[in-house]
Amino acid sequence: MATLYVTEPGALVEKEYRRLLVTKDDEVLLRVPLSRVSDVVLVGRVGATTPALLALLEAGVGLAFVSRTGALRGRLVPPTAKNIPLRHKQYERAGDEGFCLEIARAIVGGKLRNERTLARRLCRTRAEIDVAPIEEITAAIKQVDDAPDMDTLRGLEGVGARAYFRVLRQAIPAEWGFEKRVRRPPGDPVNAMLSLGYTLLGHNMMTALEVVGLDPYDGFFHADKYGRPALALDLVEEFRSVIVDSVVLTVVNKRMLTPKDFRPGPKGGVILRRSGLRDFLSQYTARLQTEVIHPLAGRRLTYQKCFEVQARLLRKVIEGQRERYEPFLTK
Repeated sequence: MATLYVTEPGALVEKEYRRLLVTKDDEVLLRVPLSRVSDVVLVGRVGATTPALLALLEAGVGLAFVSRTGALRGRLVPPTAKNIPLRHKQYERAGDEGFCLEIARAIVGGKLRNERTLARRLCRTRAEIDVAPIEEITAAIKQVDDAPDMDTLRGLEGVGARAYFRVLRQAIPAEWGFEKRVRRPPGDPVNAMLSLGYTLLGHNMMTALEVVGLDPYDGFFHADKYGRPALALDLVEEFRSVIVDSVVLTVVNKRMLTPKDFRPGPKGGVILRRSGLRDFLSQYTARLQTEVIHPLAGRRLTYQKCFEVQARLLRKVIEGQRERYEPFLTK
């Protein structure tokens, strides 16, 4: 099953028997069997009828509302799993500083290793890219397991991330105007795509956590903050470069998109035009459905299924069935 993205301004998601319809001005733009949909994401000025919302809830399909700038406005999800003991254990573990630090070390180590893998790949294909930042990422990785506290760990993550984005900047043509990671608002097309992609990835991770019975809002590395899905953001870290950054590099370097596919957005940022948004979402979906051999499962799985595997692995660690959390590492 795949995620259904609806981006057409003024479109409406409706229900017809066991299918979802996307309509606009009484014209049917798309028909899709509900059984083939795992999530629905409405981007921008898009709505849904009450029967469609109820059908999604009954089918266990989550619905997310995302702004054109990549901000998550809200989610509609079915009732949470009735696994109170698991949730209690999760909250108990979240209060254990030693446990949180161990999980956080694994998360940061996985993130930095995956960033280094992509950076090395870029250096192999582009001789002009400076390899010095890779050495900085490696130095940070070597210190992760001995980090004595969260502040030190976050410092190492920051050092590695800055070095990694220096490599990423060199791999993107100058015409895109990408100098560094800027979040609010994303002031250039590359940052706009990164922000949108990270939001979508966070939604996918929230769904995976809910499937295995965990609370996506109570995390171990990211600080709990009202309305922020801290645990989902924890698991997003190891997949940022693997999923989102890879998609951005693909659409840029294969010229699937150009800077002309963007326009000024609110508060000084930029956003994708309608056709560019469809192309970006198509590539993002294709990346999620790409099959890879999961190192722990030992078999080929889509990246989207890997999210659930990682969530189940984390659940086992929380419940004491495994000693440590092992992040997903790409090759």
